[in-house]
Order: sequence, then C-alpha cells, then structure tokens
Amino acid sequence: MTVAAARALRAECPLPSRCSPHAEATQEWLAGWVRRFNLPLDDDELRRLDAGRIAWYAGRLYPDASAADLRTVAALWTWFFLLDDACDGPHGASGADVAALRDGVLHVLRHGPGARTAGFRGPLRQMLADAWQAPRARMPPPWQQRFADAVAHHLAGDRTEAENKTRGHVPAVSEYVALRRATSAAYVSYTMIEFVTGHALPDPVYHHPALRALAATGNDLLSWFNDLVSLEKDRVTSGGHNLVLAIAREQRLPDERAVEAAVARWRTTMGRFMELRATIPYFGPELDRAVAAHVEGVARSVRGTIDWSMESARYSASRS
Repeated sequence: MTVAAARALRAECPLPSRCSPHAEATQEWLAGWVRRFNLPLDDDELRRLDAGRIAWYAGRLYPDASAADLRTVAALWTWFFLLDDACDGPHGASGADVAALRDGVLHVLRHGPGARTAGFRGPLRQMLADAWQAPRARMPPPWQQRFADAVAHHLAGDRTEAENKTRGHVPAVSEYVALRRATSAAYVSYTMIEFVTGHALPDPVYHHPALRALAATGNDLLSWFNDLVSLEKDRVTSGGHNLVLAIAREQRLPDERAVEAAVARWRTTMGRFMELRATIPYFGPELDRAVAAHVEGVARSVRGTIDWSMESARYSASRS
C-alpha cells in the first residue's frame, strides 16, 4: 500500500532527478573510510551500511559537488545515520543519553576536532572529527555556527522523541510535524549547500521569512515521503512517530485511509512548495547566485530524498 503510494508520488514529482557522476566512486571510498574507525559492527552490519548507498544520497542532494566535497558530505551523512541508529529504536538511547551526546558533538563542532570532550569518545567522535576537518578549514565562523545550530536542533528533536518513547507519549499530528522537522536533519543538509557550491548567504538572507518558509515546506515533503517508505519499520521502532501513524491515531482511521490522508497532505504541500519557489524575493545582484543555489539546493534535498528513499536498502525491510 505505502510502496504504491510512494511510487505514485515519485512519478508525479515536478522536481527533476539528478545524481553526481562521482557517487559510485564515493561509495567505494566510503566503505574503506568507515572501516578505518573500528566501529562495533559485524560484517553483516557493515554490509547493510554499505547497502544504504549513503554516497548516492549525497550525490542526489549535491549533484554538482566536486569529488572531494562529495566524499566529505558522504562521510558526514554516514556519521549522522550511525548517530541516529544509536538514538533510535525501541531500545535506543534515553533523553539524557541524547542530551549528553549532543553536548559532546557540539563541543567538537564549536571548538575543533582536537577539543577534549567528556562522554563523547570512540569511533563516532573520531568519525566526526575527521569529516569535520574540511568544512571547518574552509568555511567562515558564521557558517560553522549555523551548521552547529542545525545539528543542535536535530539532536534536540532526537531527545524529545526519545523522551516521548520512554513515557509512552504518542504525538498528535501538529506536534509530530514540528518535531519531524528537527529529526529529519534536513536543516543540516541545507547548510551544506553553501559548502559544496561556494556561494554563501548572509544570516539575514538565510533566515529571511521567504527562505525559511521554503525550507520548512521542503523539509515536510522529504520527511513525509520518507515516513511512507519507512512505515512498516516505524510501526515497530518509532513509538508512533510517523505521519501516517499520527494521522491514523488522531483521526481514528484505518491504515489505508491514513495513508491516503498523508498522500493528500503531501500533494497539497508540494503545490505550496512550487508556489514558494516561484515567488522568492529579489535580494540584489550580489546575492543572485547564492540565493538561486540555495533555492535549488532545497529542491534537490526534496527530490534526492525521494529517489534515495526508494533505492536505499536502509528501508528495504519496510518494502518487502
């Protein structure tokens, strides 16, 4: 049911599909990079991580990135997925665990890979320190702060979800939509647009209401599509944190009707996204390229997530 719905939405998506020509080579590089850190994963778990095709995800989000920059982004995204795996699931981290992890991660991001951190050690810290070197060396302090803020927002969402699961709280639809904007990490992916394009935005433009509305709407689209694809997995692990599950509970609908309601919401939101994209205000000739790159990057995040969610073995269990 959800597979057919996801395929229909993918087919009708008005955003064009693209992928980096460096994706395959980056995936091969990534497999070796991951194995450098002696993660506590057995061979089957490492193969499943490879089958997630995270480099292809990076390649779909940033199709024009250089080969070196795509490796950096793929490494960061791999770290993110491993971090989320540590936080998620029925026996995942507690809210306090996530809070401590957040503090350690932010210390590395704000003070550098060599910063000493209590409670954040081991392979995940080493992976972050390694992947963070290029952005930290190349990007200005305001961008680094923006990236750290986006990571903090994401981990705050992970903490709230963990606390909800601990106390058995199932979020209502409006509560879930706001929380999902954090747990998706889309806002983290948006900051990397500037890294790979080289076109930086000043804070007042980056946080302009028109760009914020576009970013939030794109976040909803990619998050809700992923919820459709991962529905069966989320029934077991999410504690009700899935748009379809939230709709079904709040509106007292059977699963099939809840899927239909989620699809209808997605279609309406895509129409809104296209309207917002077409009406971005003019910020002046000196910012034309940076604004255009950002708007295009948000659209790439939506379409790239759609394509990758259907292609990655990360969600294959939910599609079987």
